[in-house]
Parts: sequence; C-alpha cells; structure tokens
Amino acid sequence: MTQTGSPATAYTETPRSRCEFYRRTCSLPTMVNPATGRITMKAGMVGAVMMPTDLARRVKTDLDVRGVAPLPIIGHPRADMWTFLVRSDLEPIGEPENVARLWEARVVVIREGDIALPSPLPDPLMVRTWVSPAISAYRPAGSVVVQCALGIVGKRHPR
Repeated sequence: MTQTGSPATAYTETPRSRCEFYRRTCSLPTMVNPATGRITMKAGMVGAVMMPTDLARRVKTDLDVRGVAPLPIIGHPRADMWTFLVRSDLEPIGEPENVARLWEARVVVIREGDIALPSPLPDPLMVRTWVSPAISAYRPAGSVVVQCALGIVGKRHPR
C-alpha cells in the first residue's frame, strides 16, 4: 500500500509565530529583530517590574494567594532576576523612603525603553525564559506589584 498524503510535518515555532501570539493573544506590542530573532517590545502600553528572584518568588506567592492571576513573569536565570509584566499604571514612587527601600532591594520599575521577551530560538546562554507565561491580555496593575514588593521588603528591613 502506498502513502497518498504527505508525511506529517512537525510543527516548528518561529520567532515570527511567537511574536504573532504575543500580539494577538496577549496584546503585547512585540517585534522581532530579524538579525537575532530576539523578540522585544517598547515599554509604554505595558510596563515591567524587575527584581531579584528570591524577592520575586515571595511577591508571586503573595499575589497568587490574593488571586492576582495570571502573572506573566519573565525569568533571567543568568542574572537571577524576574520581570513581572504589568499594566502601564506605574506612577513615580513619591516617598523617598520607599524609593530607597526599592533601590536597596534591587527592584527596577520599567516605564520606558525596550523589554525583551523569551523567543523560541535555542538560547545556550538561557538569557530569558518564562517563569509564568503570558497567556492572555491580562496583566496586574504595576502599583499592586510594587506595593507587594514594598510590603515584603519592609518586613525584611524594618525601619
């Protein structure tokens, strides 16, 4: 008996198809760098809060318990950091004491500039990976993530 159809082709995700998923399903304004295959987006419509992994795990747990989900979180294994993608409601942190606490805890609020997202291309350096993947257009309020981090940092460093 001869085969009449073509053999099954394995599905291969590309940076372009991943970028389209980010755009259509997650409402992220992404683009692909054609030379590197890296996927980035400009902060503005979307913000980010980056912090060390140990603190980020505690923030994620606290937000999970409060029902703030899904949390799109990018991991940076080499840097031992996580980045929470958030709504762009991030106002400048007004109180100098809070700014100092966030600075000391290495929490970075990203309101502008480029945000890099995980790409399906093999990455031997493991630069970016999803801790909790973006699966929809939902993102938590940036102010909620920052306040949660401040609450945890305040517990670690009572003043």
